Amino acid sequence: MSEKKLWAGRFTEPTDDFVEAFTASVEFDQRLAPYDVQGSIAHAKMLARQGIISQRERDSIIQGLEKILARIDAGEFRWSVALEDVHMNIEAALTKDIGIAGKKLHTGRSRNDQVATDVRLWLRAELVEIGTAIRRLQLALLDLAEREADTILPGFTHLQTAQPITFGHHMLAWFEMLERDDERMRDCAGRVNVMPLGAAALAGTTYPVDRHYTAELLAFDRPAENSLDAVSDRDFAIEFAAAASILMMHLSRMSEELILWSSAQFQFITLADSFCTGSSIMPQKKNPDVPELIRGKSGRIFGHLIALLTLMKSQPLAYNKDNQEDKEPLFDTADNLRGSLKVFADMLLTLQCNREAMRQAALKGFATATDLADYLVSKGLPFRDAHEVVGKAVVYCVERDCDLSDLSLDKLAGFSNVIEDDVFECLTLEGSVAARNHIGGTAPSQVRAAVMRARARLA
Repeated sequence: MSEKKLWAGRFTEPTDDFVEAFTASVEFDQRLAPYDVQGSIAHAKMLARQGIISQRERDSIIQGLEKILARIDAGEFRWSVALEDVHMNIEAALTKDIGIAGKKLHTGRSRNDQVATDVRLWLRAELVEIGTAIRRLQLALLDLAEREADTILPGFTHLQTAQPITFGHHMLAWFEMLERDDERMRDCAGRVNVMPLGAAALAGTTYPVDRHYTAELLAFDRPAENSLDAVSDRDFAIEFAAAASILMMHLSRMSEELILWSSAQFQFITLADSFCTGSSIMPQKKNPDVPELIRGKSGRIFGHLIALLTLMKSQPLAYNKDNQEDKEPLFDTADNLRGSLKVFADMLLTLQCNREAMRQAALKGFATATDLADYLVSKGLPFRDAHEVVGKAVVYCVERDCDLSDLSLDKLAGFSNVIEDDVFECLTLEGSVAARNHIGGTAPSQVRAAVMRARARLA
């Protein structure tokens, strides 16, 4: 026998059993319970302050809600699909526990503004946790950058050897990506922190509510200006999903590099065994499952963004049942984003660089060719002429399977008469990275200075 609906007065037939289960959201929106109680307590305080309910009723409601939340936290609360959602489950339990006062709690509000408020409260808390997780990962990157400020590896464009860089410089590139991600999350938080409560179903309420007081109690920046907009839009959720997608795209790119670097073909890094798995058939395998899974989860998060955009794109004002479908992708986005950030930071804290393998790789592929061109320019040759000279020298080396640094002074001078014995200073890996000694450059001294500035930004 289905429990009586709190809205049953209009209906003469019971809800179909399948429809009841199909339209219910309590199996996933019950995680909003702490925020639903928080919003209801603030609403009750406002109702009493405005003389809409008595002080005694307010106190009874608050005490009842706190007891219900304690039962939920202890796992002793019975959730009912027949009561559809988290809001009606809590309200029904409250009315059962305290009587008629429980029925007065919903005065001046609707489930439309109630759920919009709950989701904003939940997302506001999630954004704080995500910000903490981003900073933890950034600190791990700074530690790694500082430790490996002198470690040289090849920098790539088109996945072809381009120029020597330092591993610390590479880690700082990741740091900057995350810094922008954190800025996007903080910017999103400002638009999340607007209160829909008091907008009621769509037009506001005839009761003399004080929405500014409720917003103050719930630490919102302000109440939403328009009741239609307050209950019907989910652009704040879409914005979060967009920021999360960009962040996951960055984590996916980082993961791809870790996967490449840890392969037998690169051997630049070693991932701890605790972040890898083996093969059921090939005993030699050590698979980088954690970065692979993060790379895979990026597609999942991108899908949630598209789902939320599609959910909203054809909805007329104001609230529609479609919006029940916002929660699962939103919850899943936050859960997987936090998990990915945590495990990535944990993984980096144990990462080891194979410095000699990186160095040997940097010695291949003519990584110092641009340095030779710059050297020729410093001797008075126009850059385009210098580019052509070095290109010919590279062709010569390719045919003989050697590097520019392997050529003798006489052989190098054969390509340009401005080349002198000081040329070998620019052909060393250390000389190449040290020469990029400006803000944003790869020189070890610049890496250490950038780490100091970054730590100050995070302080």
